[in-house]
Amino acid sequence: MGMTMTQKILASHAGMESVTAGQLISAKLDIVLGNDITTPVAVNEFKKAGFTDVFDKDRIAIVLDHFVPNKDIKAAEQSKTCREFACSHCVSHFYDVGKMGIEHALLPEQGVVTAGDCIIGADSHTCTYGALGAFSTGVGSTDMAAGMATGTAWFKVPSAIKFNLTGKLPCNCSGNDVILTIIGMIGVDGALYKSMEFVGEGAHSLSMDDRLCICNMAIEAGAKNGIFPVDDVTLDYLKGRSEREPVVFEADADAEYERVIDIALSEIVPTVSCPHLPENTHPAKELGDIKVDQVVIGSCTNGRMEDMETAYRILKGNKVADGVRCIIIPATMQIYRDCVEKGYITAFIDAGAVVSTPTCGPCLGGYMGILAAGERCIATTNRNFVGRMGHTESEVYLASPATAATSALTGYITAPKEV
Repeated sequence: MGMTMTQKILASHAGMESVTAGQLISAKLDIVLGNDITTPVAVNEFKKAGFTDVFDKDRIAIVLDHFVPNKDIKAAEQSKTCREFACSHCVSHFYDVGKMGIEHALLPEQGVVTAGDCIIGADSHTCTYGALGAFSTGVGSTDMAAGMATGTAWFKVPSAIKFNLTGKLPCNCSGNDVILTIIGMIGVDGALYKSMEFVGEGAHSLSMDDRLCICNMAIEAGAKNGIFPVDDVTLDYLKGRSEREPVVFEADADAEYERVIDIALSEIVPTVSCPHLPENTHPAKELGDIKVDQVVIGSCTNGRMEDMETAYRILKGNKVADGVRCIIIPATMQIYRDCVEKGYITAFIDAGAVVSTPTCGPCLGGYMGILAAGERCIATTNRNFVGRMGHTESEVYLASPATAATSALTGYITAPKEV
């Protein structure tokens, strides 16, 4: 029986000729990732287990991105723990204030992750890197601690769902609309502990930013990972960027999938996930009577350059509606700088928005945009559970950058025009 892309990567890293769904394996890791929230817990477990050295200082990445610049004393103490650990073990991929970015935008941008990698991260959205043709998945801080010490992790090999993408997206839609549509179809547990494999000629038409967004939210369908085939778009993105030579794995023609789901990209419409689950999706055009208090454009889902360009195109020369707080967060310092050089920041400010240095802050209800009781936010983030962005009586609506920016101008959830 043939193997899927994910199964081939896992077999290679386990030193085995083949693996099958449900099999337990121990695999070598290319990168172990943590952030300012999860790394301190991993550091404590690392010490409790009696570990004294990391397996490879160049294969560990620690990114301070949730509460930096630090928002309070606890955040400062957490960051201090990360700094001390990174310094004592000479961790080469340590990103602090001035160099940091939102981890799942930063690592691909910096070439820390590449095609064919096996990656774990103590953050559930580590599945983002499947866009590069890697196996990447989120783990707990204890697994992160063991990974930092041993360079290995155990996995149960996932079965797979194939998503056959055809056609091209309409000009007012993006990868965010694709993955929200899929989650609306299959539900938040529709791919539980499975690999979501995106294939077909439609997959090749998607930009790298779209693919990163789609894989980022695979976890919102319960998936173990999401993954795209490596093609010219992938290789062009990796060229001159990857620290290691990309390794290309392809699914076998007789690979076994639990389901095959056809998605016609040309039929995708601007889509919004309503409270309080990502699967509660509706076309944006049906929600025009929902007033919003806040708009957030950013996060590890949609804070990349294409997202900033979309926001700029819609906001330039216009004004954010009265009573709406529009918060824009470029995902990395490089993206922030590019926005400055292109004049995007000035346009955002002129429109009445505020711009922050990279942070996950509002996405998880940490800071930089907390909601009060009764307030509504439309955001390009990835979760809208009860209390996710603040008060338990607030509401979060998930949408693409185009829908979020358009809604900022009207004050109501509004579908973007086709341009």
